[in-house]
Amino acid sequence: MKVNSCIKNLLQFINVLQKNSLKRTDWDNDFCQEKKAASICYNTRVISLYNCQGKLFESDYLYDGRMATSSAFRIQDIKDNCCTLLILRKDNNFYISTGQYIVVDVGCICAIKCLGDEQIKNL
Repeated sequence: MKVNSCIKNLLQFINVLQKNSLKRTDWDNDFCQEKKAASICYNTRVISLYNCQGKLFESDYLYDGRMATSSAFRIQDIKDNCCTLLILRKDNNFYISTGQYIVVDVGCICAIKCLGDEQIKNL
């Protein structure tokens, strides 16, 4: 499948932002912002993906012994045309790591929706 360089470049840019946020401890980082009067350094830009047919991409994951579905992800890595994504679940208006990953062919992604910045634990 042909890779859209715009989509790949955006995924790589988000990945660099996230990796830099994990390395920095100062508050000069553009990814660090204030939230509810407390300074929080976000380490994740939560995204949703859309396939080339315009449908929201979803992935199944195991939660409490049952299958669940999510369309929220954190970019973990990009190599060649493969993007490794951490599946996130929403709990009380916060995103939480499921500890489960999927690999997506970047050529299958037609659109990215940024859902917001979050502080995800256990990365």
